[in-house]
Amino acid sequence: MNEAALLTALPPASRDRLLGLAREVSFPAGVRLFDEGEAAEVFWILRSGLVALDVHVPGRGSVVLETVGPGELLGWSWLFEPYQWHLGARTLEAVRAYEFDAGRVRAEIDGDPAFGLPLTRCVAAVAIGRRLRACRTRLLDLYAPYGAESDPAAGWPE
Repeated sequence: MNEAALLTALPPASRDRLLGLAREVSFPAGVRLFDEGEAAEVFWILRSGLVALDVHVPGRGSVVLETVGPGELLGWSWLFEPYQWHLGARTLEAVRAYEFDAGRVRAEIDGDPAFGLPLTRCVAAVAIGRRLRACRTRLLDLYAPYGAESDPAAGWPE
């Protein structure tokens, strides 16, 4: 799901309403935006730059699971209780983004289902669809025994 898909999936009035809740921000390369377990109080749609999504693995440190780039949604944990980040994020290069206050957007979603339903569906497509598949694939790359992806008997379920 990229910015165009996220924003064009909304009716024009809803898209304008969402963008009306945004503020433009920028971050230099190497900035830690959030860590696993922290409160998810904001989210972003990237306008430029790259952000690495990572997970802490005991004995290995932070492992990058996915990279988010221009036009993509950064953050979905703000929409689903307990509103805590499931991953961490660090800028790989300078980033410009639209930043949204999660509580304010949730209030708009709750107050107007015609606005909230399409937005929730788009965020869920990122969270449940693409990011979950990317995370699963990356973890299998890191930890699956050699040949496990082609041999279900190797102990890794489909």
